[in-house]
Amino acid sequence: MTQSERLIAGAMSGTSGDGVDVAIVGITGTGSQMSARLLHHHHVPFDTSIRQILFAIRDTQQLKLSDLATLGREISLTYARAVNEALAQKHLHANNLAAIAAHGQTLYHDPPNTIQWFDPALVAAEVGCAVISDFRRADCAAGGQGAPLVPFADYILFRHPTKNRVLLNLGGIANITWLPAGASIDQLIAFDTGPANCVVDHLMNHTVDEGGKLASQGAAHQQMLRQLMQQEYFQRSPPKSTDGPEMIAIYGRIESRYLKDLTLLTDRLATACALTAESVVKAIERWCPSPADEVIASGGGTKNAAIMSSLRRRLGEVPLHTTDELGVKSDAKEAIAFALLGAATLDGVPSNVPSVTGARRALVLGSITPKP
Repeated sequence: MTQSERLIAGAMSGTSGDGVDVAIVGITGTGSQMSARLLHHHHVPFDTSIRQILFAIRDTQQLKLSDLATLGREISLTYARAVNEALAQKHLHANNLAAIAAHGQTLYHDPPNTIQWFDPALVAAEVGCAVISDFRRADCAAGGQGAPLVPFADYILFRHPTKNRVLLNLGGIANITWLPAGASIDQLIAFDTGPANCVVDHLMNHTVDEGGKLASQGAAHQQMLRQLMQQEYFQRSPPKSTDGPEMIAIYGRIESRYLKDLTLLTDRLATACALTAESVVKAIERWCPSPADEVIASGGGTKNAAIMSSLRRRLGEVPLHTTDELGVKSDAKEAIAFALLGAATLDGVPSNVPSVTGARRALVLGSITPKP
């Protein structure tokens, strides 16, 4: 670590509900001139009990208050464990960190209402470090979607002087960031395109189609896919954001019309993967002002061969890369992004992008819980 470099632990748990990713990041500079160096990435899966409650919320939109309180504590203890293990693996201590920047677990997102469930005071106590959290609310309060937030980091990490780039994140939800060549940050376009892994995970009963092997054996139902793409969310202009329950509900509503045809799980999975690819590519074609020179993907969906092959087929001659090929570990990318967002918070620098979220103004995001 250089004298001007500070260490921030970015921590993220996504809509897939698989667990917590921590990236210990060395950051130099401020604002859009920051640079990031990944020192270590670590993943801790959620216990089965946490996943069961998360999926129960997703499926029913209901929860007992006692379960809600327990869930918040257990999520936060998992975050703390992930950070402490990452520090130990790198032979670092809490005193080496400027802060932890944590997203928390999204339980509900329908702007302007949003819930990222997390107890920053508990994490601060367990790790012994200041915690920055609750990144979405300030943007929502200013009329924004509170999402996506990662474009601030996309601009820092991936802008290019001569190439039009699309950054594609394939988590539970798929979202894109349009980075035109030589752009300033206020020229970005970014939004949620639709599902990435959430529908597939739902069809697998919250297990994993490892590598997309089952989906790759199926055939997408083309008529159903056309009806899915006619649904209002996919026609809506950005800024826009969504969450897993909304996408699962849309898929389930249309699939119910084709149950006689879709008797094989492999075909249902193939149709879900085709929806991910189709909604991403249609969004790029419709809402990006110029042709993309390349698409750069990250997130768990990059490991799903059915999604990636569908994307390559639909993108045609536009190259599809992963962030790993550009030196940013795909599994760590969102955690790195929150480290950069946390650094901006500490510096008092706005890190929402109004052209992306629809907020009335640029804002400093997040709340700071001091070191105990």
